[in-house]
Amino acid sequence: VQLQASGGGLVQPGGSLILSCATSGFTSGHYAVGWFRQAPGKGREAVSCFSDSDGVANYAESVKGRFTISRDIAKNMVYLQMNSLRPEDTTVYYCATEPFPSYYSGVLSCSEADFGSWGQGTLVTVSS
Repeated sequence: VQLQASGGGLVQPGGSLILSCATSGFTSGHYAVGWFRQAPGKGREAVSCFSDSDGVANYAESVKGRFTISRDIAKNMVYLQMNSLRPEDTTVYYCATEPFPSYYSGVLSCSEADFGSWGQGTLVTVSS
C-alpha cells in the first residue's frame, strides 16, 4: 500500500485548501481512510476518518463544520476540504488508510494506532 499526500501550502486566515491523497495497492473498497496532523513537539492528532462500510465520517471537534473528508473510489483518491482556516490549523497533515477498520461501540476508530498505512506529510500554513 502506498499513499501520496499533496495540496498543502500557504493560505490566509479564513481561506480554503483541498488536500489530496493518492492511494494504491488496496484490493478492497471498504477500508478506512483518515487525515491526521502533527505540530512540532506534539503527538499526531486525528482530524477526520471515514469508512464506506457505514458511510459515517468522524471529525475532531476543532474542525467540525469547517473540514470535510471525502473519497473517490474510482480514482483511488482521498480528499480533505478545509474551509475557514485558522492559524492554529498550521501544521503537517498526513493521510492514512486501514483495510480492516476498528470499531468501538459501533463507532469507527480515528485512533492513530488503528491505521496501518501512512503517507508522507504535507505542510499547511495559515498566515496573513
